[in-house]
Amino acid sequence: MTTPQPAPISSTPVLRTALVWGAIATVVIAVVGGGIGYAIAGVDGLFSAFAGAAIAAVFMLLTAVSILVANRWFGDQLYVPIFFGIVLGGWLLKLVLFIVALLILRGQPWIVPGVFFVALVVSVVASLAIDGIAMFRSRAPYVDVALPGESAPGGDEETR
Repeated sequence: MTTPQPAPISSTPVLRTALVWGAIATVVIAVVGGGIGYAIAGVDGLFSAFAGAAIAAVFMLLTAVSILVANRWFGDQLYVPIFFGIVLGGWLLKLVLFIVALLILRGQPWIVPGVFFVALVVSVVASLAIDGIAMFRSRAPYVDVALPGESAPGGDEETR
């Protein structure tokens, strides 16, 4: 008798979609924000917009990647503690990286604070909107049940 493989996690396609659209949004925000920043403050404004968009993109990437990596242990008896350990570790890493990035960028002469702030906020809002849209458009099942004639989720016909 073969051991049944667990069904794929429904969050995986949502996260992959969010990553793809997040990358596209980051490029668009960097280009548009860079253009506006350049018009406002020259080259310093351009680099400030790029920095704001890049920081938001790194944080979005870390969240999605940590969940996708943690989902590889789905079906394992220790899945829940592994999942939360990896996701919490990713959040702690993001916190440390955010503090380090702010300390490094704080005194840089090429940072235009207004352009950097707007690019960062627009990138974060776009990322949240993309995550929400990807989730709402997903066709993830609400429940996992076996229909008559199918094997039970996580089991086989003989165990019913």
